[in-house]
Amino acid sequence: MTLPVMPYGPRKLVVATVSLAGCFGCHMSLLDIDERLFDLVDLIRFDRSPLTDIKQIGACDIGLIEGGLCNAENVTVLREFRAHCKTLVAVGACAINGGLPAQRNHLDLGVVLSEVYRSRSGLSSGSAIPNDPELPLPLNKVHPIHEVVHVDYFLPGCPPSAEAIWRFLTDLMAGRTPHLGHDLLHYD
Repeated sequence: MTLPVMPYGPRKLVVATVSLAGCFGCHMSLLDIDERLFDLVDLIRFDRSPLTDIKQIGACDIGLIEGGLCNAENVTVLREFRAHCKTLVAVGACAINGGLPAQRNHLDLGVVLSEVYRSRSGLSSGSAIPNDPELPLPLNKVHPIHEVVHVDYFLPGCPPSAEAIWRFLTDLMAGRTPHLGHDLLHYD
């Protein structure tokens, strides 16, 4: 498949990805683009992504973020990522509406933590809720990312298919507003 000519000039676009609270399924769909990833690499440079193993967040033209916000670390990563992205895309149900992790929103977090770590059968006496400064503080509710930062585009699905991600990225790189037909949207 021939990719469109990009309106950004000869410089390669920089694309980065981040995963927050979710299952990593959206990243798996990105990898499912398969051999078309080679076509993308001709036009873009991947920064932080599962393809590069870059851990720090650098400046990027397009940021793809999957997952919702379950803890304070998710919020910090999201804000830092947004500050480095010209265009931010919420990818998948978890980023868009909290997805499956948000199913805990109807429960009292304190009660859940107590039941899991202190009163569940089979625990040793004196078991306690983890309280280590290395652990991120959980949020009382799971939030979609648009509640904390501005999101430029939403790519729905659970997860979006490789074809949906491909079409979305190629439209965006060509300067077109991405448009996905109903045939590309699904929730598995």
